[in-house]
Amino acid sequence: MTNLIESISAYQDELVAIRQDFHKNPELGFEEHRTAARIAAYLNALGIPTHTGIGRTGVVGVIEGRSTTSGASVGLRADMDALPIIELGQAPYKSCVPGRMHGCGHDGHCAILLGTARYLSQTRRFNGTVYLFFQPGEEGHAGAREMIQEGLFERFPAQRVFALHNWPSLPAGHVGLNEGPMMAAIDRIHIRVQGKGGHGAHPHQAIDPILVASQIVSTVHTIVSRSVNPADSAVVSFQSIQAGSPDALSVIPDGATLDGMVKWFKPQVQDVVRRRLHEVVSAVAAAHGAHAELRYDELYPPTINTPGEARLLASVAQRLLGHDKVDAQMEPSMGSEDFAFMLQQRPGAYFRLGQGMQEGRFLHHPMYDFNDTTIPVGSALFSALVEEAMPL
Repeated sequence: MTNLIESISAYQDELVAIRQDFHKNPELGFEEHRTAARIAAYLNALGIPTHTGIGRTGVVGVIEGRSTTSGASVGLRADMDALPIIELGQAPYKSCVPGRMHGCGHDGHCAILLGTARYLSQTRRFNGTVYLFFQPGEEGHAGAREMIQEGLFERFPAQRVFALHNWPSLPAGHVGLNEGPMMAAIDRIHIRVQGKGGHGAHPHQAIDPILVASQIVSTVHTIVSRSVNPADSAVVSFQSIQAGSPDALSVIPDGATLDGMVKWFKPQVQDVVRRRLHEVVSAVAAAHGAHAELRYDELYPPTINTPGEARLLASVAQRLLGHDKVDAQMEPSMGSEDFAFMLQQRPGAYFRLGQGMQEGRFLHHPMYDFNDTTIPVGSALFSALVEEAMPL
């Protein structure tokens, strides 16, 4: 199988050029028009039947093997969108779009799947059909759900689905996965605190919403430690508190808003956290004579590999890379991933492809950059998986 990596490495320069072009021209979720057009053009040039506009800006390529008598089919997904981050790196291909960058490596994921497309379309050493899912809007836009709602699996009935994500904390070219939960679910919380405005020198005449919001934050952070079973995992974090104006000296505002997120793996944990959030928010506000309302929005479910597909993927990776480069019992991440929606519809597996640690440059960091040397490895893994799952 090592020869497979060598075969794909023959056109690595081409794939790197494509990846760096994507990096230079990042597009946010559901705005990936240029990216989608470039992907579609590449697939069409390979003679691959290509469908566009699925899930708004999604692209699907269809590759049939030398035979399709097995009736088997596999879906491979790559996400296309960038992030609203100002890039601080100085690569010659750094983002030319202000306030936009590929800080999560989706540019590399697309290049990997295009490398897979080229190899499989040229060799076709499998019996069945491969669907290449280039998905928009992974970063908080639920692009996978959008594609599914627009009939993805009715039009392209993949029986099993697979996806990868680059992972900076793994050595370059190594693989990590497990047979169960890989990524946590994510829900969004929005809290509106209604107090009573007043003069900062006369706080007894007001109901300070900033104080109430601060108390809510402190109390909410006891939910996981005191209401969730210690054997389970959950995270509650706030990313924003908005109240008043820095220019309004000695003014107590009349309201405040808080925004945050909840992460979980088990539905019963979600139930506990959601119930306790409502109780805490209401009780803390009432204790101060204020009023508060919580809006709780479910975003992504947990990303959970099915055991059979995870074992298949691990076996392929071990033969391709060697047992020492594959961790088949990798610890789950509390990050989230909307490939979870596809795994709710079909059995499949999600794995991590090591990038090699760059000092301080984690995913979503303004200086993060995908490791181009891993493109042939990712393409080879996808290709070998197809050939193993649908042998001639």
